[in-house]
Amino acid sequence: MIGEDSVRGHEIMGKVVVSEDGRKFGVVQDISFITESGELMNIVLAEPTKHAVDTNLQSDERGRFLIPFSAVKGVSDFVVVSEKDII
Repeated sequence: MIGEDSVRGHEIMGKVVVSEDGRKFGVVQDISFITESGELMNIVLAEPTKHAVDTNLQSDERGRFLIPFSAVKGVSDFVVVSEKDII
């Protein structure tokens, strides 16, 4: 989980993003952050699932779906997000 052990950005690239109840959103393609502070802002999804599309996620200027990093609850084999914190 986040906080117990430090997770580097490159370590979550390519991991599947799932909600706490196991619904898949897609795969981590990239992470956006504020350059000046290093604050993590969003996970950029690749291969968005139908569930991701139906959730009406925010998108960036290139049309890629975004999940706020604040919704991330843990990182292990998957990136686990809280669906209620996404909207």
